[in-house]
Amino acid sequence: MSGLHFTDRDWERIERDTMAWWAGELERPLVWLSSTGPVPAPPKLRYLSNYPLEMPAEEVLDLYEPVIAATHYYGDAYPSWWVNFGPGIMAGFVGAEVNSVCDPSETVWFSSPRETRIQALEYDLGNAWWKRVKDLTKAIVRRWDGQVAVGHTDLGGNLDILASFRSTEGLLFDVIDHPAEVERLVGRTTDLWLRYYDELDALIRPACRGTTCWAPIWSTGKTYMLQCDFSYMISPAMFERFVVPDLTMCCAHLDHGFYHLDGKGQIPHLDMLLSIPRLRGIQWIPGDGQPPPEQWLGLLQRIRDGARLCQVFVSPEGARTIVRNLGGRGFLLAIFHADPAFADPETARAYLQLLAQEDISQN
Repeated sequence: MSGLHFTDRDWERIERDTMAWWAGELERPLVWLSSTGPVPAPPKLRYLSNYPLEMPAEEVLDLYEPVIAATHYYGDAYPSWWVNFGPGIMAGFVGAEVNSVCDPSETVWFSSPRETRIQALEYDLGNAWWKRVKDLTKAIVRRWDGQVAVGHTDLGGNLDILASFRSTEGLLFDVIDHPAEVERLVGRTTDLWLRYYDELDALIRPACRGTTCWAPIWSTGKTYMLQCDFSYMISPAMFERFVVPDLTMCCAHLDHGFYHLDGKGQIPHLDMLLSIPRLRGIQWIPGDGQPPPEQWLGLLQRIRDGARLCQVFVSPEGARTIVRNLGGRGFLLAIFHADPAFADPETARAYLQLLAQEDISQN
């Protein structure tokens, strides 16, 4: 890809340091810092589901390639692009309606044409959304030929996928009134999830050095940001029954499984998450209206004390606060909305050097 600000030597460094981080051998944090310069005609849509299904995949990619070419990657950042059909598109693969709209604001959600009991969830090779995701994934792999990390689409969490069919309210009643049926369905959902993951993995990993997803985690093996947003609304006992078996099975299947801890309503489940042996890390998202991650130092310390890695999205100053107070080891500090000054490589390098010095002084 012409104009890409990343080399094979950069990829060798990313592989060396990231795999050391996974192994607990990296003394410093991983720091994702990137800055995108002006793009003449940036794409207007976030969700690929808003492009017509008949639009050729190559034409879709043409809209996004200038953004990647205009981006500079610093620290442990790397070029990546993921097939974004909204969180939980697996529901669309197994028959839910995909409601993707641009106005008045762009969004996508999944629903069932009939709010009825779910009898079965089946793999459908001919499903239009599954075919579209695979076609775009193949096209991205071909286009960038291993120079860009291609992320798995956001398959979703087991209860989140079921809620797309039953509605959130309906599934909340189900976990109380029909727990055995929910248990059966979440098991089936996990089986299908693993099949979809592996089919995408077979397209991506051989050509792209490894795997990634919507979050800035990368591995030479199989990695993914697991989730269950529905768990915000259920008790730890229900989480243990309906979610932990799914996460345990997925983590056993992955080399480097992470969990998306989204909002303070999920904090009661943290101890249970830390008990899953092969869960390698926790991503902390405080949620809308909540203080930023650097103001949750006790929670971040708890995650790290649980022998887990921790990923957060922070401001440049927020990253410094975490490093000054907790040290950087075991963290992945992702600075996505960086100051425009970081478009200057010298400014970016000076910031990374300052962050490293504060980490050394804390230790």
